[in-house]
Amino acid sequence: MSDERRPIPPYPKQQQDPPGKTAQMQPIPDHGEKTYRGNGRLTGKVALITGADSGIGKAVAIAFAREGADILISFLDETDDAEDTVRWVEDAGRKAVAVPGDITAEGHCKDLVQRAVQELGGVDILVNNAAFQRTYADISDIPGEEWDRTFRTNIYAPFFLSKAAIPHMRPGSSIINTTSIQSRQPSPQLLAYASTKGAVSNFTAGLAEMVADKGIRVNAVAPGPIWTPLIPSTMSAEKAAKFGQQTLIGRAGQPAELAGAYVLLASDLGSFMTGAIVPVTGGEIMI
Repeated sequence: MSDERRPIPPYPKQQQDPPGKTAQMQPIPDHGEKTYRGNGRLTGKVALITGADSGIGKAVAIAFAREGADILISFLDETDDAEDTVRWVEDAGRKAVAVPGDITAEGHCKDLVQRAVQELGGVDILVNNAAFQRTYADISDIPGEEWDRTFRTNIYAPFFLSKAAIPHMRPGSSIINTTSIQSRQPSPQLLAYASTKGAVSNFTAGLAEMVADKGIRVNAVAPGPIWTPLIPSTMSAEKAAKFGQQTLIGRAGQPAELAGAYVLLASDLGSFMTGAIVPVTGGEIMI
């Protein structure tokens, strides 16, 4: 999809129950199904991607498969979306294993890594992408259990998964975390989410130093506003309709527009990069 054809907000007013369904979104996000062309940059690799049923994770799974990687698709419970990702990975001629479950539990994270090792032969690339968010106008409205869930999904899970995956990783392997422009420019209504993304950025930098002597690279992508099911399922219908309207480019980003950044960090193209935060923000400056 060319820039000229990418939808510009406002979109139709819409709201869904969390975690949201791709098929119910207007417009349907672009995951690169029709546009991404691979060049074999990840041939023979195995990638474990969380939140790979939809949004950014789905676009990354499609791109990685077309670059030659087999994919373990981690998702919560959005079976229809996950099955569609499986179809696209297999259409690229690669193996796909879809595993539902809650990554806030350390035991499940260990199981994901073991499934990748046993069914796909290892873990060369770990993409910690799945995230949870809610919006609140006042701190007194944020339930403690929801604060805990946000941290357990957005920063505990990357810790659990990295801890489990690193012993199976060889020199040249890559961990890629999804942080956010919110890590540097926090919106008050996303207090919990923004706080976790600041933690993800620091986790990325510290882990990169910790595992450098193992030959493992650790980087992060920092998206700006991206049109995914997380938006209509966590914002009011009015805010979802206008989402991303104030970027320099004038619209929200599409998941497909981030895929190249993840391919860079996963492949030999990014072999001199570790501890980096790559912004893909639609022109919003990360101060």
